[in-house]
Amino acid sequence: MTQAPSSTERAQSGDGPQTLTAEDATSGGAAQGAAPRDRASAMTAARRARVDDLVALAVRGLPAAATPRAAGLFAQTVRAVRGDAGVTLRAEGSNLRYAAIVALGLARLPEAAQRAAHGSLTAAELAAQVVERAATHPDPGAVALAAWAGAEAGGVWPTDGLGRLVERLRGLLDGAPLPTVDTAWMLTAALAVERHGPDPVAAAVRVAARGRLLAAQGPQGLFPHALPAESLGRLRAHVGCFADQVYPIQALARLAAAMPDEEALAAANRCAARICALQGDAGQWWWHYDARAGDVVEGYPVYSVHQHAMGPMALLDLREAGGDDHLDAVERGLDWLDAHPEVLEDLVSERHALVWRKVGRREPAKAMRKIAAATTAFAPRLRLPGLARLMPPSVVDHECRPYELGWLVYAWRTPDPATPSPEQR
Repeated sequence: MTQAPSSTERAQSGDGPQTLTAEDATSGGAAQGAAPRDRASAMTAARRARVDDLVALAVRGLPAAATPRAAGLFAQTVRAVRGDAGVTLRAEGSNLRYAAIVALGLARLPEAAQRAAHGSLTAAELAAQVVERAATHPDPGAVALAAWAGAEAGGVWPTDGLGRLVERLRGLLDGAPLPTVDTAWMLTAALAVERHGPDPVAAAVRVAARGRLLAAQGPQGLFPHALPAESLGRLRAHVGCFADQVYPIQALARLAAAMPDEEALAAANRCAARICALQGDAGQWWWHYDARAGDVVEGYPVYSVHQHAMGPMALLDLREAGGDDHLDAVERGLDWLDAHPEVLEDLVSERHALVWRKVGRREPAKAMRKIAAATTAFAPRLRLPGLARLMPPSVVDHECRPYELGWLVYAWRTPDPATPSPEQR
């Protein structure tokens, strides 16, 4: 683990589909004479090429999840189904969170790639619709992501709609229990808003979200699933998932990058160091952690988005903020996509332009996770012998959610200079 220098390039600084080449989808304006910009430049040539392929695949795969006339703008999931015509893809449901994440990712691509991924809208236009639809949305996470996308993906600042979302975030932080992930997104959203200039409401959100996250961090650096943790009850209070670690790492790293905050950077470093120490031998980012003891509660399922997007996104943000360098762990996690030991099947489907969602245990109704949470609630590291052999990790989930592809683009690309920033509009 080495200390990376601070970067002046901050991550928060970011009808019918068209046919795009991999260069179009990944160059970020290279066609206009700008040099390709990506965050894989320190990796081997083979891994850089793999990242380029994955980003291009994400852009090709997103149109299958776009629902321009539905409430969410993007589907909840795209599922592979077998029928008389063979295996086909079926979009199901809608999800405003996912639309916001896709907008963030698309904002890092040239405009042609943005429109191709949705079928019509640019990232800024998508972000504006997300902000509008989030105005009365009951989900705090959706409101936080909408505010983040509105401020960062551009095109909607300044607006009364975005201001109202930030006001809602301040109210949500007044004391009621909140998911850790939502709180981290609120901090990141506030920082994105403050990039446009001083904003007292966003500043209040930043201070409140920061305080909640730092107060909840466990002695080994890990975060629980909710703030406060005890709001989930005795059997679940100690458990935090992988998302509960990476989004606070990202938010606290961005806070330290935006203003001097050594406490926030140290907290992000502690969490990152712990999840990297616990990373699987084949690069797996495990699923459930014990925030008290700093151990893995249950490793499976291993989610593809953790490997190709969420882990890299947080750890690269930390590196660029002047925090510890975990590029080796990022590389191992990425390698798992192609060298996973659990199953023989490929997880990256070039045929469907999707990455299958996860490798999980052959188990009834999340049994292993429930048992592991209960046993470790009474005694850290307590396991019932033989269960792992009875429920092996051998099942591939043949679905892909649009946020997974959105984060894949966002994790590996910096904003396209050919697309004006909100300050330039």
